[in-house]
Amino acid sequence: MVKRLVDFVAASVGLMVTGPLMVVVAIGIRATMGSPVLFRQRRPGLDGRLFTVLKFRTMCVDRERERQSQFDEHRVTPLGRLLRRSSLDELPQLINVLRGDMSLVGPRPLLPEYLPYYSKREYLRHTVRPGITGWAQINGRNRLSWDQRLALDVWYTEHRSMLLDLRILYLTAIRVLQRRDIDLDPKTSLLPLDQERSRSATVSR
Repeated sequence: MVKRLVDFVAASVGLMVTGPLMVVVAIGIRATMGSPVLFRQRRPGLDGRLFTVLKFRTMCVDRERERQSQFDEHRVTPLGRLLRRSSLDELPQLINVLRGDMSLVGPRPLLPEYLPYYSKREYLRHTVRPGITGWAQINGRNRLSWDQRLALDVWYTEHRSMLLDLRILYLTAIRVLQRRDIDLDPKTSLLPLDQERSRSATVSR
C-alpha cells in the first residue's frame, strides 16, 4: 500500500513537471512521423494480467521498409532514436503508473508471447507490478542476456524494499544522463526470448 501511494504521488508530480516537455515531444512526433503519437501494446503485468503499456512512438509506419527489414531498429526515425537514447519515450508510462498497471520500479513489462518460456522461478517477476525502470536496467540494460535480465528481475522481487527502489531510481537517473548501456545497433540485438529458447530447446534435443 505504501509503495502504491508513493507511485501515485510521484507519477502525478512527474506528469505535472514533464507535461510541457511531453507536449513538445508529441508535437515533434506528429510533425515528423504523423499519427499516432503514442505506441500502445498489450503486456502482462501483475499476476500475468494483460494491460496496455504506453510509450511515445519512435518508429515510422512504413510497410515497405517493414517488409525489407527483420529488425524494428531499422524503422527508428532520427527523433525516435533521440527519444530512445534519452529514455523520453518512456514518459507516457507515468500514466500507466497512475492507473495502477505499473510501478515506478519493477521488472520491465515484456511481451505476452514470452510467458510460456519462463521457468517457474523466472515467473516470479509477475508477482510484482512491472516498472518503468528496474534492477536489470541499472545493471546492464540492453547489454544483458535474457538469462541475466530475468535473474536480476527475480532478485529484485525477492529483495524489494523502498530503500532499494530509491537506489534504483537514483542510479537510473545517472544512467540516463550518462546514456550508458543503451544499444540500438540491430547487429547486437538479442533474439526475442521465445525464439531464443525455442532454438535452444531444438538444439538440446
